[in-house]
Amino acid sequence: MNTPQTGRTSSAPTIALCLIVALLEGLDLQSAGLAGPRIAREFSLTVEQMGWAFGAGAIGLLPGAALGGRLADWLGRKKVLMLSVVLFGLFSLATTRVWNFEGLLAARFLCGLGLGAAMPNLIALCSEAASPKQRNTAVGAMYCGMPFGAALAAVIGILSPGDADWRSVFYVGGFGPLLTVPLLALFLRESAQFVRSKAERSAYGTSGVVHALWREGRASTTMVLWISYLGTLTVLYFLMNWLPSMVLSRGLTRVQSSVVLMMFNLGGGIGAIGIANMMDRVGGRRTVIGMYVGIAVALAMLASANGNVATACGGLLCGLFLVGGQSVLYALAGHAYPTEVRGTGVGAAVAVGRVGSFLGPLVAGQLLALGQSASMLVMASIPLIVIAAAAALLVVGRYRPHYAARPAQ
Repeated sequence: MNTPQTGRTSSAPTIALCLIVALLEGLDLQSAGLAGPRIAREFSLTVEQMGWAFGAGAIGLLPGAALGGRLADWLGRKKVLMLSVVLFGLFSLATTRVWNFEGLLAARFLCGLGLGAAMPNLIALCSEAASPKQRNTAVGAMYCGMPFGAALAAVIGILSPGDADWRSVFYVGGFGPLLTVPLLALFLRESAQFVRSKAERSAYGTSGVVHALWREGRASTTMVLWISYLGTLTVLYFLMNWLPSMVLSRGLTRVQSSVVLMMFNLGGGIGAIGIANMMDRVGGRRTVIGMYVGIAVALAMLASANGNVATACGGLLCGLFLVGGQSVLYALAGHAYPTEVRGTGVGAAVAVGRVGSFLGPLVAGQLLALGQSASMLVMASIPLIVIAAAAALLVVGRYRPHYAARPAQ
């Protein structure tokens, strides 16, 4: 068994490479929302069609996450991650070459497949590379790349203000992943836990999906984990996709909209590592309660904000608690399943959460088209957060020994 120091040293390259992939994934996920208003003008799309354009990528995330997680338990985390990165890089580039609404839907769906397959492997690799006492922090350190990548997309939007410049963010989101693949091939090490688990499965057989998710006392944990993912990601992806358009509807400029989006994602990066670290330091129950109370307060602030500064502050706090909360849910999933089915369990949870990532933008688009205000939609999302919080507390309660705060030495 490695000493704590050895474990930290060996996990650093894995976490760093996963961080890079997460950053590129965050950039691509945010790119559709950032470029959305300019895409709508170029292709003369209605609000309902933009809801479908946002939702197409999210629809791809669902089967991508489920398939990517399952394949991770068969083929290995490294191989599936590399294939995923190639897929979302290629179809991010393909987005720049579309010429109609149908082509846009196809490109975003296939890009979503790759993005969805990547996340369960990133979570599994970081969970298995770190020591148990640092697992939450390791997953949070990786996941902070998502909002920082989205903030990078906002910077690209500020530097490319013209209507015809919306393709710039997709060029970065395409070439970046393809250039990262050789680094993964050369420097990313396969999970040692997976290698040992694969050898054991060769001797004793492989668990099916039903056994992985619903047997050996995992049924209740799987259910409440799914509920928490679904509620949280519905709200998160609603904001990720519609925040720029919502800010523009309040009379702010496109540059101010990009600044608000950048603040949302910078807050997310800080929250991802900070709140996950709190899980390791103060325990799960207090962390989960604090972060969901913070989400509700931040949503109320954003809904009532007037002016650039107030909206930017509301966006910062929403990012801090919503994105930070998502990193905690990913860490919880990494704890909830043993190594031999971790990819399947995490992938299924992420896939269910992706249902929310599709429903959030799509339902919001339909309601906005019917004349509902963006502020009303933000306030209406708070009950979903309450339900997600209750489910997350049940997960923490079931595995409380893993998260209990350690006494001072």
